[in-house]
Amino acid sequence: MRQASHPVPEAPVLLESREHSIVTLTMNRPDRLNALNNELSTALNEAISRIAADSTVHVTGQGRARGNAEELGPILRSGMQAVLKIRTMPQPVIAAVNGPAAGAGMNLALAADIRIAVEEAVFGENFAKVGLFPDYGGTYFLPQLVGPAKAAEMLYTGDMIDAKTALGLRIVNYVFPADRFHPEVQSLAAKIATGPQVAIRAVKKDLFASQRDELTEALEKEVEQQLKCFHSHDCMEGIRAFLEKRPPSFRGH
Repeated sequence: MRQASHPVPEAPVLLESREHSIVTLTMNRPDRLNALNNELSTALNEAISRIAADSTVHVTGQGRARGNAEELGPILRSGMQAVLKIRTMPQPVIAAVNGPAAGAGMNLALAADIRIAVEEAVFGENFAKVGLFPDYGGTYFLPQLVGPAKAAEMLYTGDMIDAKTALGLRIVNYVFPADRFHPEVQSLAAKIATGPQVAIRAVKKDLFASQRDELTEALEKEVEQQLKCFHSHDCMEGIRAFLEKRPPSFRGH
């Protein structure tokens, strides 16, 4: 007699763990290099909202992610809210980048207070490669970190940079080899979590949360422009060329 088969439950797209007052969120779509789809964006947004309201959490960490153009509208709206919450939640946020951080994934990392990268990590505002406008706050965060001229170069070309270059541009705070990466991230998180929380949260509010209105306006413009670009010939050609593994032929419309 054959046993009835039961469907294997799918793994959650976002993993969450807690050690004392430190919460770690890990993107869990390894087969897609943690590309941000609607499900992952929504899960991230909900988790951040819950953590922000938990006064027993002192530090939050987030893992790597990449972006794509699927389910664009919901992703942009969920991402916009997630970015706003990362910047305005009381707890400090550390982005631990242990792989490629491209497009929305890079900008999600830029939204964090502090960024730590493994030596093998790469970064890229690769929207131009497929004819899209940057999202998740890229046009707001990147110029603040690297200056307008370098930000323009990265946004215009969409070229990737390695972790060492990102460190030199002050995109990341630290770069560590793989065998030291997780211990160093945990060490910094623990150091912040055991510090004076009243003072630390006041500093975060002054540094980042006070920019909420300005950031909201920038995010709204990004959503508007990316949806506009998404319906352009250039975007259709860029996505087609990417899937066909060939150089795109943009026409400027």
